[in-house]
Parts: sequence; structure tokens; C-alpha cells
Amino acid sequence: MLKSMTGFGKSETITTAGKISVEIRSVNGKNADINFKTQYIPREKEIETKQMLSTMLGRGSIDLYISIESSEESIGKHINQDVFQSYWRQITQLCQTLEIQANESDLLPVILKMPDVIESNKPIEIEAYWPELRESIINAAKLLNDYRSSEGANLEQDLRRRVSNIQNLLSKTERLDSLRSEAVRGRILSRFADSGLTADENRFEQELIYYLEKLDITEEKVRLKQHCDYFLETIEKEEMPGKKLGFISQEIGREINTLGSKANFAEIQKIVVEMKEELEKIKEQSLNIL
Repeated sequence: MLKSMTGFGKSETITTAGKISVEIRSVNGKNADINFKTQYIPREKEIETKQMLSTMLGRGSIDLYISIESSEESIGKHINQDVFQSYWRQITQLCQTLEIQANESDLLPVILKMPDVIESNKPIEIEAYWPELRESIINAAKLLNDYRSSEGANLEQDLRRRVSNIQNLLSKTERLDSLRSEAVRGRILSRFADSGLTADENRFEQELIYYLEKLDITEEKVRLKQHCDYFLETIEKEEMPGKKLGFISQEIGREINTLGSKANFAEIQKIVVEMKEELEKIKEQSLNIL
């Protein structure tokens, strides 16, 4: 089953330090580009964490966020009196200047909510909670993988439909190919008639066969069909086929382009345009496949 490189996973765990929340977000990328958007990963655990996420998630641009909602027991708090007194003086002076009658008991809760008035006595020692944090990271990564699988199922359905559309369009070119030969023959005869020239019948047939051979698109049709089959086979058999599908898409594009340049027939060239439209969507979707 295909997996998208886009995903989101969130896990929470309760410890004596408080509630630890882990979020992992990923978007498409050529390799595993893992970024820590947090200060709560111990330095000595950074390499281990990156290797773990790379193994679990494979490719993608992956961002890890961690937040901790501290419990009252985990950290002691105190009032910074210097900061409190500074706010108090400024506010009371402002009230006097503006002639505002302020009740001191009303000012107290306001000042206590001002920045830096309440301070923690000690930071959370995250190393002591590393096993819980690591487990939460693993759970978030698993949830992200579940999200990727769900998105991948939608991508696979869309890709199969578009490849099937190209195959159906290819079948139309096969039905039109015989008409193309007659159309080319008719155009050449018409030009001879318009010029007033008379062609040697045998020489004309020889030159016509040579010309039609140069415009023959049998090989392109065969290779295009093979590439489409290989694309679907890769979806079924490969665990992380994203890069490979991108390469196969390029080969499909080459055959479609050659088909269009050699067709020399308006009806087939219209079909080629439809094929290119489907292929562009396939390429876009392939970029987001793991």
C-alpha cells in the first residue's frame, strides 16, 4: 500500500513533571530531513531520536514539536519582588498622572499576571522523563504513519485511475493508426494533384512506404504500454516506490512526446494532449509518495 509523505501525528502523556505533548508533522522531501522545533530533546539523545524517526518514517521533511504543561508539584514558583515593585510604581504613577482612582486591591491580581512577575525556582529536568518522552515520540510517529497510509490509499486510487486513462487513450490511438496511414496517403496524393504532376506508381509506393515507416509509432505504443504496466506493478510490489514512480513517469512522458511528434495526425495529437494532462497529475502526485 502506498504512503503519502504528508502527515500529522500527536501524542500526549502525563508525568509527574506535567503533561508532555508531542506533535510530528511531515511534508514531501527527497530525503529524511528531521528538524527539532523544541528544546526538550536532551543533546545526547538527538542522534538517537533522528535515527529512530528516520527508520520509522523514511523520507520527508519532518518537524518534531514538544511542549510541556508543567504541574504545580514539578516546579516551585515565587514572586520576583523587584519586578513586582517596578510594575506597581509605574502603574500607580500612571494612575496619579491620569487622575485615575484605582483600588489597590484591584491592582494586585493584574500585576501578578504581568510578564516575569512569577518565576520558576528550577527548570524541568527532562532527562529524568526521557523514557516517557521517547515513548510519546514513538506513538506520535505511529499515528503519523497511520495518517500517511490513509492519504496513500487515496493517492493510489487516483494514480491507478489516471494510468488507466492513459491506457484507454492508447487503445484509441491503435484504432486510429490505420486511418492515419490513409490520411497521410491522401494528403500526398492531393498535393501531387494540386501541382499537376504525375507520379510513377511503383516509385510512389516505395517512397510512401519509406515515409510511413519513419512515422510508424508501433514501438512507442508498445513501450508506453509496458511503462504503464510497470508503474502499476511497482505500486503493488514496492514498499516505498515514490522515487521509482517518478523515474517511470519520466519514461512515460518520453514515449508520449515521441508519439505526438511522429503521429502527424490531428486526432492522435489530440489524444496525446489528453495523455500529457493525465501524466502531469501523476507526476505531481508521485512527488508526495513515500
